[in-house]
Amino acid sequence: MEAADWKSAQGLRGNYRDMGPDWTVPQVTGSYSAAEHEIWRKLCARQSRLVRRHATPEFLATLGALDFGDGIPRFDDINRLLKRRSGWEIVGVPGFLPDPIFFDHLAGRRFPVTVWIRTQEEFDYIVEPDIFHDLFGHVPLLADPVFADFMQLYGTRAREAQPLGGAAMLSRLYWYTVEFGLIRGAGGLKGYGAGLLSSPGEIVHALEDPRPHRVPFDLVRCLRTGFRIDAYQKTYFVIESYSQLFESLGNAGLAACFRDWKDDAPLDPATALPSH
Repeated sequence: MEAADWKSAQGLRGNYRDMGPDWTVPQVTGSYSAAEHEIWRKLCARQSRLVRRHATPEFLATLGALDFGDGIPRFDDINRLLKRRSGWEIVGVPGFLPDPIFFDHLAGRRFPVTVWIRTQEEFDYIVEPDIFHDLFGHVPLLADPVFADFMQLYGTRAREAQPLGGAAMLSRLYWYTVEFGLIRGAGGLKGYGAGLLSSPGEIVHALEDPRPHRVPFDLVRCLRTGFRIDAYQKTYFVIESYSQLFESLGNAGLAACFRDWKDDAPLDPATALPSH
């Protein structure tokens, strides 16, 4: 499908006309208005207060080094830090990408970042990830070498999963780890998923509300558990380390998982999860 047709089919709002063959676009830093920089500063100030209490230490260490608070950052500045610490870089994109394109970028240690920012009317909730979600939520943890290796491995294994019919199952893994994962460490239970760390409401819900299930991470359960994008999660998976993520995915027999469960209805995250 051509880029314009894909955008129309998905109902997306980014500028898909000026993309390169890899669906990337340049970040035109001079195009951001004073109002857009102010939206960034307000979002960053609010979320920084929350993550100081709820985020994993590795995230906070890099967030401080990035100094996000003065306005929409330049990708070139961020890439100097990322390349030095983990060999990753960020690339500008119009918005959502088709899965094969997204997986190719991850496998090449490139993280796609949307170049536009939400409006004031979308300050508290936005349907599509914008530059704030992508930069503030995802980028700091990409500087951690182990988590960065997991992200590259995810891209590689997700590409392998597509012809096996496992794309939907791999999307659940991404959702429950990269977007909404929790980690238990010396400082207690913390958030490391970007969907949590860029959200003013769900990060508190995930860590303080008594209602959601918080269960030890299990790869097969994660692959089989459904999710909703329009409500807070009913289940959160808790890892003990980023090495656990990397080793679980690296050692998994994904072909057998897809063969056994890809045609089954997803497990309901609102109920206690059965053993697999």
